[in-house]
Amino acid sequence: MKHLFQPRVQAIQLSGIRQFFNLVAGRPGLVSLTIGQPDFPTPDHVKAAAQEAIADDFTTYTANAGLLELRQAACQFVADKYGLRYSPDEVIATVGASQALDITFRTILEEGTEVLLPAPVYPGYEPLIRLCGAKPVHIDTRQNGFRLSAELIAPYITDKTRCLVLPYPSNPTGTTLSSEALEAIAALMKGRPIWIVSDEIYSELVYRGRHRSIAEWLPEQTIVINGLSKSHSMTGWRIGFVFAPSFVIEQMVKVHQYSVSCTSSVSQKAAVEALTAGKNDAEAMRAAYAERLEYAYNRLTAMGLPVEKPDGAFYLFPSIAAFHMPSFDFAVDVVEKAGVALVPGSAFSEYGEGYVRLSYAYSLDVLKEGLDRLERYVQAKRNSR
Repeated sequence: MKHLFQPRVQAIQLSGIRQFFNLVAGRPGLVSLTIGQPDFPTPDHVKAAAQEAIADDFTTYTANAGLLELRQAACQFVADKYGLRYSPDEVIATVGASQALDITFRTILEEGTEVLLPAPVYPGYEPLIRLCGAKPVHIDTRQNGFRLSAELIAPYITDKTRCLVLPYPSNPTGTTLSSEALEAIAALMKGRPIWIVSDEIYSELVYRGRHRSIAEWLPEQTIVINGLSKSHSMTGWRIGFVFAPSFVIEQMVKVHQYSVSCTSSVSQKAAVEALTAGKNDAEAMRAAYAERLEYAYNRLTAMGLPVEKPDGAFYLFPSIAAFHMPSFDFAVDVVEKAGVALVPGSAFSEYGEGYVRLSYAYSLDVLKEGLDRLERYVQAKRNSR
């Protein structure tokens, strides 16, 4: 019966992040610094709003695009925070940012079209692109501090290019783009038949300056992806958003409708509370992440592991090139000999080879123990040469 599967589904693999997480899961005494899961609880007032919705039997279908009050709150949130101007008919509430990406790609991509991706890059984009019959095209950003630029993009534009993905702040590197870089990319793309998909799920976790969206400069060609998983520690609530011109949303909501009907009504009520009364809930979390970033960055630097200092998100992406080992083998060796788990850079495309990803979405105590173990491993590895 295996021959009855859709070939494109058979061709894709589980995320390299999850593959490695599953490989090491359950090992006794292991310190895992792998998953981008905030270690803060969902704010109490958000949970109370959900409990109230349940008590009020607000457990039915909603409008496909989401509750009007939620879409209004989402529009007001991005206006207040980032200066983006959308109306409720220009937003869909989705089942997390992942589903927002899925319906976006299924709406705009065709067989044989190309999608430009900065690399190293989060592994969740490529399978969705390939399932649409489109082709991911990676742009190497390693020599530019892991930052995409107009100069890097220009040589890759062809008559098949349909979309450019801007995933900033970045997973796995934590880098962001400056206003100047965004403005230059907008100027390069303006008027071309190319969509910009701006994945801004980490927009509330920026440590230097404030988050800027390319939609400020090119709203007519930009599809903005965001959500509450990282900003409000609501990963399991599955609330994401897609913002785009209304003529795009009109098409996208059809795909969304036949995919999930609507996102959870209870989660939507919680999301209204998060975006209004909890508009600044991310501030305390961001301050804690900033402290963890400084600690982990200084520890890695002291170990002699070269690493670009992140501007946002909660990841560090140090180089392990000095050890002359494939990143997967290095990560397995660290698990077996030091009892600490990091994600091999190869999970983030071939351009992530020679790096590992460390998540600092963990308490300082957990980070200290994990980095102590990593430091002992690095010292032993160097002394054995």
